[in-house]
Amino acid sequence: MSVPQWLQPLIAATEDLSAEALTRFAPPADGGRRSAVLILFGEDDHGPDVLLIQRASDMRSHAGQPAFPGGAEDDDEGAVSAALREGQEETGLDPLGVEVIRTLPDVWLPPSGFVVTPVLAWWERPSPVSAMDPAEVSEVHRVPLAELTDPENRVSVRHPSGYIGPGFTVRGMLVWGFTALLLDRILALAGWERAWDTGRIVDIGWTG
Repeated sequence: MSVPQWLQPLIAATEDLSAEALTRFAPPADGGRRSAVLILFGEDDHGPDVLLIQRASDMRSHAGQPAFPGGAEDDDEGAVSAALREGQEETGLDPLGVEVIRTLPDVWLPPSGFVVTPVLAWWERPSPVSAMDPAEVSEVHRVPLAELTDPENRVSVRHPSGYIGPGFTVRGMLVWGFTALLLDRILALAGWERAWDTGRIVDIGWTG
């Protein structure tokens, strides 16, 4: 596998990763709708980055939220195929330029009933990306890891329900919820995380 040196710590840290090391939401023994997300790392003039989308503001679920490309698996479709297909449909990326590294432990999303498989990948041959269907995706961003690890861009997000979790303020987006939880764990596992002020609270209504 041909991947850059900077990505090696994450590959090593996720080789025998337990579900508990990634999330406290373990999938149920039975049930749940299968889905997958593509955690695609690349490198550009701005350095190492990760691909994120922002969902359209008028979608029925997760409206306006930043996310990894992904979605529900089709019948008889595995997580890797689903993640690559959704990545292509949402951003126009060429899946032939993507080298899948591995799948990570499944994550259970109780509010939606989805069992999500994160697919970790390296963008060996990057292709142009953009929002392919404005009804589903409003923006596509290659977010530099330097911005995600910058303590000035790290916040704790407070939901009206009282939930408080990690967040990132990057590219005019507030990344929170499931996507931020995965990013937070990935940065920590890879040793990329920098100390940040967890007491800086941002409410969900932020639109900067």
